[in-house]
Amino acid sequence: MWGALRAARRMAAAAAATAAGSGAGAGAGAKRPRCEPAPRIGTHDGTFHCDEALACYLLRLLPRYRDAEVVRTRDPQRLAQCDVVVDVGGEYDPEKHRYDHHQRSFTQSMRCLRPDKPWTTKLSSAGLIYCHFGSQILAGLLGLPEDGPVITALYDKLYENFVEEIDAIDNGISQRDGEPRYALTTNLSARVGHLNPRWNDPDQDTEAGFKRAMELVGGEFMERLDYYHRAWLPARALVEEAIRRRFEVDASGEVLELPQGGCPWKEHVFSLEKELALPGALQLVLYPDRSGQWRVQSIPVGPHTFESRLPLPEQWRGVRDEALSQLTGIPGCVFVHASGFIGGNRTREGALEMARRTLAQRQGGEAQSS
Repeated sequence: MWGALRAARRMAAAAAATAAGSGAGAGAGAKRPRCEPAPRIGTHDGTFHCDEALACYLLRLLPRYRDAEVVRTRDPQRLAQCDVVVDVGGEYDPEKHRYDHHQRSFTQSMRCLRPDKPWTTKLSSAGLIYCHFGSQILAGLLGLPEDGPVITALYDKLYENFVEEIDAIDNGISQRDGEPRYALTTNLSARVGHLNPRWNDPDQDTEAGFKRAMELVGGEFMERLDYYHRAWLPARALVEEAIRRRFEVDASGEVLELPQGGCPWKEHVFSLEKELALPGALQLVLYPDRSGQWRVQSIPVGPHTFESRLPLPEQWRGVRDEALSQLTGIPGCVFVHASGFIGGNRTREGALEMARRTLAQRQGGEAQSS
């Protein structure tokens, strides 16, 4: 894996160097024979957006476009001379390497183009390039088989948690119906937008800003890939092992024990519950924190909610240390959060007992209600 990571970093550095080159001139990638012109990536000029910045960056991660010149224009004749065109031209034709999504006839989503995928968000130019070349790009960065399970898992994860957001924002698709409770103004698309000249700036040249946009989106893409490859994916094996050993922790089979804290376990719990066809929902997770103390945490109802499946008892919430130990009758208690989603104890045994008492109180409440 370290060799793959080094290769990914080398390619990222090459792409960043290329992105930093002139938008109207050849990039700083591998040298080409003098007689062979550098390939050209066409996109529109003027105000730029996150989707075409990412699309251009991703294309430059492919060997064939590594030293490509980015041509920013709306001139049809200049675009016709480009090897690949993204986000302009009014045409989606992958055989001709034309990847625009603005035409009225375009309704494609990931699910339309790849029926094995579940996402129905309309694609932007970034999504189109990722759909067609994402697996090839990831395989090249990591030195792994394009059709292997690691690339498949990372492809899906990066689309769902990185590219789809860019697709939706560029196409004006709201995250939810109704008025949002608060504004989101710090997402990647918004930060790219702020790199454009202000409306009242005397200099409206967008070339320098577009280069910065490519560096920004490319850097975040590579950082996210590195995290998912080296942290998120290995966590799955820990969670799966914890699920298989759950009855050794507690006879209920509803408590998982992880060997260390900080592991991104939540999404893996949800997916593995389905894949392993568990007969009942898991409720609580035990793990040690960095100080050597232990935590007991409720599993949330879903991946995008703060609501807990089984919060710790209400009478414990907001109580700390010795007062909590006296209240619960469990030695070594440290705290229970005011919402009940997590608590702490100085020992594994104490945290496990807090979990068992939580399960018992739930069962007692169910018995009373029935």
